[in-house]
Amino acid sequence: MSETVLLVGGGGREHAIARAVAPDADLYACASNRNPGIVELAEETYSVDERDADGIVDVAEEVDATLAVIGPESALAAGVADALADAGVYTFGPSAEAARIETDKAYQRRFMREEGIPGCPDFETFEDMDAACEYLDAYDGDLAVKPAGLTGGKGVRVTGDQVTKAEAKAYLRESDHDRVVLEERLVGEEFTVQAFVASEGRRSSGRIRPTPAVQDHKRAYEGDEGPNTGGMGSYSDATPTLPFMDRDDYDAAVEILEATVDALPEYTGVLYGQFMLTAEGVRVVEFNARFGDPEAMNTLPVLDTPFVDVLTAARDGDPLPELDFQARATVCKYAVPAGYPTDPESGARIEVDEASVARAADGDGDALLFYASVDAREDGIYTTTSRAFAVVGVAATITDAETIAEEALSAAGDGLRIRHDIGTPSLVQRRIDHVDRLRE
Repeated sequence: MSETVLLVGGGGREHAIARAVAPDADLYACASNRNPGIVELAEETYSVDERDADGIVDVAEEVDATLAVIGPESALAAGVADALADAGVYTFGPSAEAARIETDKAYQRRFMREEGIPGCPDFETFEDMDAACEYLDAYDGDLAVKPAGLTGGKGVRVTGDQVTKAEAKAYLRESDHDRVVLEERLVGEEFTVQAFVASEGRRSSGRIRPTPAVQDHKRAYEGDEGPNTGGMGSYSDATPTLPFMDRDDYDAAVEILEATVDALPEYTGVLYGQFMLTAEGVRVVEFNARFGDPEAMNTLPVLDTPFVDVLTAARDGDPLPELDFQARATVCKYAVPAGYPTDPESGARIEVDEASVARAADGDGDALLFYASVDAREDGIYTTTSRAFAVVGVAATITDAETIAEEALSAAGDGLRIRHDIGTPSLVQRRIDHVDRLRE
């Protein structure tokens, strides 16, 4: 039977999902913006807000969807997976309750402590901001200040790195956050491992399948300077690990994901673990309940196993298929509106030269274009307040993939900014040197 898949979301992550699904299924999509890459791949796209559960269910019923995939965390928090499940549509994405592993950071840390999940940092949660400030003053060391709810990757402030303790207290008192988590600052190198997860059923073996490690770059500017963003780009290697890691580090991260899944029997979808490789080993920065953006654009293009086979196995209660990945490195770089993330310019018409991306590929590598938070109108493509598009170089080595990605960035016209250092040999070497110093 041919599958009919409904995709929720219109960003770069969702364009990557669409590209993975479209060859093997009839694809339909719902999003608040009109992503030109998804429009090209889908049978039809519908203008429905990602949090409009009733509207999305109406579309699912109209197209007779046999499967649904949810991209953004906002849709999970709004209970879209629950509404689709109630309508009889199997959804690869957790319920609103299970998604609290991402959407409620206070719950996330308490869950880790209560379930004995390895890698949890010291932490306390607060509803009283004055009490939080007192704790910050008394704590012997630096802290990460995290709003408990969703902030699009832009809400965290870290003392000793981004802000002083005085600035962190001002942030606590001036913000409108009703709950915050204060946790020990983890020092090391961050990396991500994403895993496909099926709910625990009659065949629980093969319930979780991890994917290769990726390193995202949150800071806005080159050299890891500036405010945090949703992610300016990322890279992966031709192996499951990254150049600054060894296999034991990767296996430790996977064991943490497995322990987390064991404690969440009803969880289905993608579980994203963001980890810090520290002098004491692998620690958990956070969990997300969906694909990363940009990490989906590193992972899905090199997945040879049909993604639809993962979806149908999860739905049908079968063991998830063993995943086959190409032995290829990837480098992803985002083009973002001027002023992003603090004061982004929106509503600007941009030119994207798709032919220049295609020309960047060579005989040994590939160049891919993923549209993100843009809106396709009759007279062109317009920016929103978030990232515009990404290019991904795919090659035998990170260095070759970075060269392809950089060449493909000639697709970016005026008014867009890029962090060019992602995936460069000098940046990767700095990561290796940093971990070497930590291990010493």
